[in-house]
Amino acid sequence: MSRLRFKKNFKKKKSPNQRRRHTASQPSQFLGTSLFFQKLATGIKRLSPSWKACIPLASIIFLVWSYAAVAQAPPSTEEQLANLKVGLDTMWVMVAGMLVFFMNAGFGMLETGFCRQKNAVNVLAKNLIVFALSTIAFWIIGFGLMFSDGNAFMGTGGFFLSGADNSPAIGDAYKGIFGSLNWTGVPLMAKFFFQLAFAGTAATIVSGAVAERIKFTDFLIFSILLVGLAYPITGHWIWGGGWLAKLGFWDFAGSTVVHSVGGWAALMGAAFLGPRLGKYQDGRITALPGHNMSIATLGCLILWLGWFGFNPGSTMAVDPGAIAHIAITTNTAAAFGGVAATATAWLYLGKPDLSMIINGILAGLVGVTASCAWINIPSSAIIGIVAGILVVFAVTFFDRIKIDDPVGATSVHLVCGVWGTLAVGLFSVGPNVELRGGAPLYTAGPAAGLFFGGNFTQLLHQIVGIVTVAGMTVLLSTIFWLALKATLGIRVTPEEELEGLDIGEHGMEAYSGFLKETGAGGIHSMSSGMTGSTGNVIDSPMR
Repeated sequence: MSRLRFKKNFKKKKSPNQRRRHTASQPSQFLGTSLFFQKLATGIKRLSPSWKACIPLASIIFLVWSYAAVAQAPPSTEEQLANLKVGLDTMWVMVAGMLVFFMNAGFGMLETGFCRQKNAVNVLAKNLIVFALSTIAFWIIGFGLMFSDGNAFMGTGGFFLSGADNSPAIGDAYKGIFGSLNWTGVPLMAKFFFQLAFAGTAATIVSGAVAERIKFTDFLIFSILLVGLAYPITGHWIWGGGWLAKLGFWDFAGSTVVHSVGGWAALMGAAFLGPRLGKYQDGRITALPGHNMSIATLGCLILWLGWFGFNPGSTMAVDPGAIAHIAITTNTAAAFGGVAATATAWLYLGKPDLSMIINGILAGLVGVTASCAWINIPSSAIIGIVAGILVVFAVTFFDRIKIDDPVGATSVHLVCGVWGTLAVGLFSVGPNVELRGGAPLYTAGPAAGLFFGGNFTQLLHQIVGIVTVAGMTVLLSTIFWLALKATLGIRVTPEEELEGLDIGEHGMEAYSGFLKETGAGGIHSMSSGMTGSTGNVIDSPMR
């Protein structure tokens, strides 16, 4: 069709019938509109005076809202990206915190498997209730003491998560009471949840070392005191902007803040409680083997998994390079720790003891926790090897000095926590040092370690931190344990210990109807247990 013909068709006049239909429709449209307004006016007349008075006000509100909706500018690209980053960082922190929380299951399985059958319910109960108590204590006082603004010794506000806070603002834009956490751009509740999971871990460490002879009530009270007072005070020194942080002490994910603190508290508890009945007889060490190595191994694997929230999650931001690097250094140390402990136990003890393999893996994880973000992968392997060797000799050392630790908590968390803290001063590559890809591993952190061109300065700072945190934790733990011992008594009776804490403390058995160990020392008296409604056990000898 030519352009001229298109124009002629476009300008073609309407037919008479079309004109008549159009003309006829106009009066009908006008009539419809008129009838609508007549009905509206009639409806308004029927309203009460009070409702009629509301009509102008409703019209004004409608017009103002309409104008505001039109006048509101859409968010800029920068604002949208900032909101997206906050969302991603928050999701990562929450998921990592959930992995750390799941470590409670790992501790529960590990400690239960390493202990005897007659104490399984007691160990499980302690590991379950400890996080509930930690939540309450950390919410009421612990988080404020650890992270709120105060002095170089402790925070002085923020109790019950109160006080000013404009998270997720960061840096100079942050205005609030928790200034020590202004480096992470997530909401305050996400910060609290992640740090709570760490606090609960410190309390759980104590459970294993005092297992099979402590009163349940005393353990609950001590856990509240540890998480509410002792742990946050030393934590404030390091992660809360306190005097050790200003000195130059560094601990990325808690070899000292979490593991050594829990280890020192566990050591003092084991010392004040004394060994289990039958553990040391006639100057000899008697093995009291755990009842279920299967669930102990499962516990180890759960803890290994949870550590990928513990260490990489401590970035508290979605930093792909840092998260991936930390995950690999963490896993490498665990692998080499397990292998080193296996070889050491094989040579030193004569057999590749499964309990030593488990503790070797955990030793490597604890050992690399302080430095995982600031070291290269070969260094993480060395740290894991040393930790795996140390834990085997530490277990036998504590046995020789008659510190009875049924699960090796002091050997894993205390000894290897100290080693991991020292490793920062030995293996840190130093800020602004490029590893690969042209980007530095970190821009803010510890100075280069002794083995990477640095001097003794960073190592000395780490030693100062180890000694002072140990001194404060030992002091407070001693006060707590002695106060409990003088008031409530911290140890169950010999009869309860022989019968098992499951019956004495909880009135139930973990394996009702199964064979049960009731003897002390290396003598295993086996009986078939039938639990009645009152929780009493009727024993019949094996034939």
